[in-house]
Amino acid sequence: MKFIVSSSQLLKQLQILGGVINTNNTLPILDNFLFELTDDQLRISASDLETTMSTSIDVEADEQGAIAVPARLLLDILKTFPEQPLTFKVEDNNTIEISSDSGKYALAYADGEEFPKAVELESPSSTTLKASILATGISKTIFASGNDDLRPVMSGVFFQLSPENLIFVATDAHKLVKYIRKDVSANEVAEFIMPKKPLTLLKNILSGNDEDVVIEYNDTNAKFSFGNSTLICRLIDGKYPNYEAVIPKENPNKLTLDRNSFYNSVRRVSIFSSKTTHQIRLKMAGTELKISAEDLDFSNKADERLLCSYEGDDMQIGFNSRFLLEMLNHLNSNEILLEMSLPNRAGILTPVDGLEEGEEITMLVMPVMLSN
Repeated sequence: MKFIVSSSQLLKQLQILGGVINTNNTLPILDNFLFELTDDQLRISASDLETTMSTSIDVEADEQGAIAVPARLLLDILKTFPEQPLTFKVEDNNTIEISSDSGKYALAYADGEEFPKAVELESPSSTTLKASILATGISKTIFASGNDDLRPVMSGVFFQLSPENLIFVATDAHKLVKYIRKDVSANEVAEFIMPKKPLTLLKNILSGNDEDVVIEYNDTNAKFSFGNSTLICRLIDGKYPNYEAVIPKENPNKLTLDRNSFYNSVRRVSIFSSKTTHQIRLKMAGTELKISAEDLDFSNKADERLLCSYEGDDMQIGFNSRFLLEMLNHLNSNEILLEMSLPNRAGILTPVDGLEEGEEITMLVMPVMLSN
């Protein structure tokens, strides 16, 4: 088995696939990339058993075969080469020899047959959407998903497909984000929960990309196909909580203000908040918003005033500043609307402008009890 490939092209693909490989694998074979050579195509795969990703690149080859090559070692050597053709040749002594302009390097390989086979999806449903839409949907929601091992369903992003739209939802019980695309639809109603790791990989690969992504899914797995690459992952098993039930419907108190000013103000004031609760206080009256924080243990306190447009009764409400900053950071609008009903009910944050056609986003943040 022998093939010639561009060093920079190979490195670029391997760095993407390297994100799949865990640092401490239970199966030693998973520390490898699988190289499968057929005609002039080299298919490279990486897996952690839950997620498998593959991509194909064009090479010059004259034979076929499959071998597993140590990932870390191969990445380390490829990073040091300037752009040049590299020749890979399998030798009799169970090593693969790489020849560059300046030298030869041999590394041991394993039998490609030992590498776990990717799951074949049985009778999947499918839908197609633009890569940039998928990347945006992931990045707008994934930060709100939880990390609690006891509630695995909340540690992923919930996909809801229907003939009307595509909805992405993520929550960790303190904050919730619902992102809707009305310009994307599926033939039938379906829902599944995607784990964080494959979504993070997809977000990094697809952002700023214009090609189509085909999503195929059944009850246990989902497969994303784009360009020369595919990503197959196991879905999170379980029923997603009824998120609609926690979104308050009646919110008479409406606060509209400049996102940037609010973000910077919250960021400054939160430095003076308690390091355990990160609590800040919002006090609304007339056209003025007062933002304050206090850390009683160290006698630190801060307050700022912002001009705003406010409709509703004068009220005070407390929020965790970290959650608020995260949400404001993931909105692209100039102005935001914060809707509230009572100091112990969730606040709803939505952008006033800056949305694309067919795009809707709702962010919900739970309040924290204010100590008077």
